[in-house]
Amino acid sequence: MAHRCKISGKGRQSGHRVSHANNKTKHTFKANLQTKKLFIPELGKSIRTKLSTRMIRTIDKNGLQQTLKKHSLRLEDLLR
Repeated sequence: MAHRCKISGKGRQSGHRVSHANNKTKHTFKANLQTKKLFIPELGKSIRTKLSTRMIRTIDKNGLQQTLKKHSLRLEDLLR
């Protein structure tokens, strides 16, 4: 499974680690992804999905349906 959030699409970013002597080495910054179990009342079951911590906070605040609507996604997109 890819290192990418299912809703927001956040993933890896690349950049440099810069030393005090201004030496640059390649580095990848990984998104803070967590496996979250979400209950979907329309289906009456729970699903497991990888979400960024920012998206977990947004779902807790606004709800799953409103968050999916904001990101132009449907429930079926989350189930894939």
